[in-house]
Amino acid sequence: MKAWRFIQVTALIGAIMIFVVNSAQAESVRNQLAQESTIEQVLQRGVLKVGMDTFVPWAMKNTKGQLIGFEIDVAKQLAQDLGVEVEFVPTKWSGIIPALLTGKFDVIIGGMSTTTERNLKVNFTVPYNYTGQAIVANKNLAPGLSTLEDFNRDDFTVAARTGSTAAEAARKFLPKAKLVLFDTEPAALQEILNDKAHVFVSSAPLPAFQAIEHPDTLYLPFKDTITKEPTSFAVRKGDVDTLNIFNNWIRRKELEGWLQERALYWFNTRDWADQVE
Repeated sequence: MKAWRFIQVTALIGAIMIFVVNSAQAESVRNQLAQESTIEQVLQRGVLKVGMDTFVPWAMKNTKGQLIGFEIDVAKQLAQDLGVEVEFVPTKWSGIIPALLTGKFDVIIGGMSTTTERNLKVNFTVPYNYTGQAIVANKNLAPGLSTLEDFNRDDFTVAARTGSTAAEAARKFLPKAKLVLFDTEPAALQEILNDKAHVFVSSAPLPAFQAIEHPDTLYLPFKDTITKEPTSFAVRKGDVDTLNIFNNWIRRKELEGWLQERALYWFNTRDWADQVE
């Protein structure tokens, strides 16, 4: 009987020791993950590195060569609230996710729509804005058309940016048309301005702005977007602390009305137009 009691006590002590050791190891892992998180590195460095690409009116250069736009405002405010400086890392859109994964910068803040394909590679925050793809047409090559199906022809050419959801929308809604892709929005836009493409597909409100800016060459066949898309920050996988802080920052800025105010300025007015090159 005493021997059995001794075995029970020994087993209980062993179980307690295993629990203590496992708890200590788990705590050590949690502390290590926290110390290695992107947000911790940002705070230690004192700089938030933001991956982006130029894209009117999300991010563009003003007449002084400085970056302005909706995403620029968002990134600057985020850095300010974190108590750090911001460093913008211009990156071609087609390679922006690989650049994030290799540590070239800490976060993508560039009007990136959330898609399943992208989500397999990166984690997305809650949306901080919503957008959609729209089209603008060439008056000389495709005059007077008014429906999406009017442009779905095998003798029509569509211009869009490589790696963008605009390109995906073109493939989905205009499958018969020839799709030509460019590394930058300005290059794709130039194709339609030079009468080499019938349609330019891009995130709203850029197509509408271009129709206003080039009334002799371009027109909006219809005002509605052809897709509805949430846009989010993109971060590397496995970093729950960074994702948590960014998510709560977005929710707070929404409740304060700051995000809506900035979006209204950049997407629904042209008050900033005289600042742009």
